[in-house]
Amino acid sequence: MARYDRAITVFSPDGHLFQVEYALEAVRKGNAAVGVRGTDTIVLGVEKKSTAKLQDSRSVRKIVNLDDHVALACAGLKADARVLINRARIECQSHRLTVEDPVTVEYITRYIAGLQQKYTQSGGVRPFGLSTLIVGFDPYTNSPSLYQTDPSGTFSAWKANATGRNSNSIREFLEKNYKETSGQETVKLAIRALLEVVESGGKNIEVAVMTKEHGLRQLEEAEIDAVVAEIEAEKAAAEAAKKGPPKET
Repeated sequence: MARYDRAITVFSPDGHLFQVEYALEAVRKGNAAVGVRGTDTIVLGVEKKSTAKLQDSRSVRKIVNLDDHVALACAGLKADARVLINRARIECQSHRLTVEDPVTVEYITRYIAGLQQKYTQSGGVRPFGLSTLIVGFDPYTNSPSLYQTDPSGTFSAWKANATGRNSNSIREFLEKNYKETSGQETVKLAIRALLEVVESGGKNIEVAVMTKEHGLRQLEEAEIDAVVAEIEAEKAAAEAAKKGPPKET
């Protein structure tokens, strides 16, 4: 194995590209990110590591706009993410100048996935160590979309998905609890999914909501705390209902 993990362009005898697999491992160690597509709302949520006391938390954003109608969240290496985000933003603006129309969500996803794949097939480079969740509203049909890309360059469309640390647990939760939702119910489902793996409630969560009318809006910590309190109250009520009324003596 040691001979085959040195060069990115060399397959091992059993068909592995080890550098790509190591990049996927870097994603699995990154912060958790979740995306949920509703009928009129798309929600992105990410696990937020606690910032240093003197650090400005506004300078550490894991959910960003690519264009007015497209946003991205990622798990993995943040420095790699910055490079990929800048390239994607330039492509969005270039498309507007050339075609005089905004990009579709699928178009920019294909572009990002193509860029990631290019870095698995060239000598002298390494793969991007990040997986992305790309959301937005199609400028022609107004329908919401959610896509995921990974370091190998593959991409796929989802109703709800997660990536990063403990993504399997979040995905299992979403598979059991996902249903077509709208508005605040979509926000609540995304936060409930993140709370499966994130401790300390809303303090360690960053959430952004995208609608067709208002674009991307980052939720304030107080708004997230209110939703978390509502979820915990519902959980407590459900547990109390399971136990049933106290028996009379």
